[in-house]
Amino acid sequence: MTGALAVLHRLAVRVERLVDRLRPRRRDGAPVALDPYRGFATPDRLVLRGRVLTSLRRTAPSPEQSRWQNLRQMASLFFTDEVEGVEVEIPDYGVRAVSDEEGYIWIEVPRRDNAPIGWCDVEVAVAQEGGAREAFPVLVPGPDAQLGVISDIDDTLMETGAYSLARNLWTTFTGSTLTRKIFQDSVVLIDHLSGHGRNPVFYVSSSPWNLHAFLLRVFRRAGLVDGPMFLRDLGISETKFVTGTHGGHKGDAIARVMGANPGLPFVLIGDTGQHDAHVYLEACRQQGGRVTAVILREPGPGPDAESRRAIAAMRAMGVTVVTGATFAEVPAALERAGLVV
Repeated sequence: MTGALAVLHRLAVRVERLVDRLRPRRRDGAPVALDPYRGFATPDRLVLRGRVLTSLRRTAPSPEQSRWQNLRQMASLFFTDEVEGVEVEIPDYGVRAVSDEEGYIWIEVPRRDNAPIGWCDVEVAVAQEGGAREAFPVLVPGPDAQLGVISDIDDTLMETGAYSLARNLWTTFTGSTLTRKIFQDSVVLIDHLSGHGRNPVFYVSSSPWNLHAFLLRVFRRAGLVDGPMFLRDLGISETKFVTGTHGGHKGDAIARVMGANPGLPFVLIGDTGQHDAHVYLEACRQQGGRVTAVILREPGPGPDAESRRAIAAMRAMGVTVVTGATFAEVPAALERAGLVV
């Protein structure tokens, strides 16, 4: 950590402590809430993910409300009060886990021979009398899956302006689940690549986990195929300041998803506004030919020189790379390249 970043880290930790002191203290044994995230499966495990909070925060926007009201609702999603050290259990499996300092829980249970294909729910409960119980959804790909799809979100599926920090922040904090725009061509493309639900789809973003429920509502309203999300922990502690870089987070998520699905080739979808081409090039190098195609939207100013070099390198490796301002012609381009879903 550089000197300037170390100073910023120390300042952020002090601010975090001040905010914690100003919050009403939770009494020991007081009720907590479980916030389930969409989980995923490996050949022998089901992976459940979620968070323990004092309460859930959800927005309920109306079509008439102002951007100022949107801003207040969006900001509220970031002021969660996470709970450390809460023991949770999975009654059907006899497995227990404890929430970490940011309230996160990560639980792996055996994948049984009779596990259902597609989406299944696994009950997770706070291990105290009368504790909260929630169904944690897990995606289990079927044996008929032909490929996997990993897609970026910002400016790939959803109009964000992530290539401009100011525009990104304005769009994120002044929008709502009713106003955020999903590109219709991405809805059609994801549905096509999923084989209308046969092939698993995974979503990766540098957005924080606080936006998980928000993004689910936006996706459902647009009709996007359901899939597990891999978002980012923006927590601050004595030992960490946020969690890695945008590219590092995305690369780690891609490696985790492909590692969980060893028998599948993958299509990677992104854009040229946040160096996705470079991240995907590294994935192509590391995954031994399992990346069959890369699809890149070109938002804003289009690809820079580094992105153009990465695209050329992937093509030289034999990977089909399709780029353009829209995804309208992508299915036909993939079919011409011999990738038929």
